[in-house]
Amino acid sequence: MGATKAALRLTIGLGLAVFVAYGLAVQLPYLVLIMALLVLCKPGPQLPLAKSVAIALVLAGLVAAGVLMVPLLEHFAFAGVLLTAVVLFVLFFAGRLRANPLTTVLVLAFTLIPVAGVAEQGVVGVLAVSLGLGVVVGGVVSAASHALFPDSPAPAAAVTAVTPSGVEAARWVALRGTLIVVPVFVLALTDPSFYLAAIMKTVALGQQAGETDARHAGRELVGSTLMGALIALVVWMGLSLWPSLWMLMLWLMAAALWAGSALFGTRPTRYRPSFWSNALITSLILLGPAIEDSASGKSVLEGAAVRVILFVGVALYAWATVRALERWRALGRLRTDVADALLKEIP
Repeated sequence: MGATKAALRLTIGLGLAVFVAYGLAVQLPYLVLIMALLVLCKPGPQLPLAKSVAIALVLAGLVAAGVLMVPLLEHFAFAGVLLTAVVLFVLFFAGRLRANPLTTVLVLAFTLIPVAGVAEQGVVGVLAVSLGLGVVVGGVVSAASHALFPDSPAPAAAVTAVTPSGVEAARWVALRGTLIVVPVFVLALTDPSFYLAAIMKTVALGQQAGETDARHAGRELVGSTLMGALIALVVWMGLSLWPSLWMLMLWLMAAALWAGSALFGTRPTRYRPSFWSNALITSLILLGPAIEDSASGKSVLEGAAVRVILFVGVALYAWATVRALERWRALGRLRTDVADALLKEIP
């Protein structure tokens, strides 16, 4: 019953977010939807007000840090990229160690702002407002959907102590995420307008890669990208029957209900929850620019095809990174075991 309520909360919450973002004609409405979706996909109870404020403050700090990174990246590119990699590693590490599903929100804020600032300073304000508004909208619609479909009272979860093995695993996950995001971040600095959507996709992949083992990484990372493209195609075809805000809201709610039922376990599938959340995020990243292309008279099909190819390429790179790191880790363990065995044989 709890999983069903969670899927319904995601559906209602995303519908309300679509109504607010596109109904009020905010700038970059799809970014608002992505941020709201990340809040809505968070498992467990609703975020307490104090924690929401804390996340908002951290987000504001990262936005400010991103603004300060712009001149560093423009004049001292290597140092700027190196510092960005260190901050990303810390964010992924802390998110994994504390099991914080909203790490993606913070990583998005820190990577999008510098890229936009390098392209045009005026875009920074738009992105900052969209990021902040997305978190606020996500919190509000999450509260509204929790009021409509409240969870049954449950005992408080026990706090798990951090073990050395947990710290080591968090380090590897952080290294995975950093190595996946940084190369695309560097590419985005060369052509921000083209790679901005790829940054959003890569950050989601970096987070998903931390929850995927090497054996199933290809199916999870590439498969969720293709599933997101399929969801976006179905929603676009439905929207083309009657282009309106209500149809967009209803089709996205239908997509959220279908994917959410698998994400929260109501509909059993062989894929992890991160597969379905990443598929929903990918569909929004594809739909948002497609709607903007249609409104401005650009070729929707050409733009969507380029983005899908780019996203699949990024997913393949993420898969290769996961496999390479896991092989490196296995070789390191083998060398350690051999060295220990040799030391034991020495009298």
